[in-house]
Amino acid sequence: MKTTLLTLLFPLLALSAAAAQDISIGGSRVGKIEDDGDVYKGGSRIGKIESDGDVYKNGSRIGKIEDDGDVYLNGSRIGKIEDDGDVYKNGSRIGKVESDGDIIKNGSTVGNAKGVRMEWAAAFFFFFFY
Repeated sequence: MKTTLLTLLFPLLALSAAAAQDISIGGSRVGKIEDDGDVYKGGSRIGKIESDGDVYKNGSRIGKIEDDGDVYLNGSRIGKIEDDGDVYKNGSRIGKVESDGDIIKNGSTVGNAKGVRMEWAAAFFFFFFY
């Protein structure tokens, strides 16, 4: 009985844990990005990153992340997110999203977005929400 109950509960626990991924700075949770792209800072919903790359902040479309990693703000290309996690803004490397979710800026770990899609974590920390 115990095994059957655990077998039934484990997938439910895994689903609830995957519903949102925390964003932390200095070890403190400051927000989250849900699987559907809703972005929260503190307890308030501040934006959304759509599956097609469109980025919304406070209800207005402000940018886009293209499939090739190019990042646009109000129609102007401002940066790029490389496949290896390197992040460029206006042609200069400004940071990296590590595979473990660590966010590196100016050579130091400034936050973590473990489990968050790499391009969404980069959008949060480097371009649109932080």
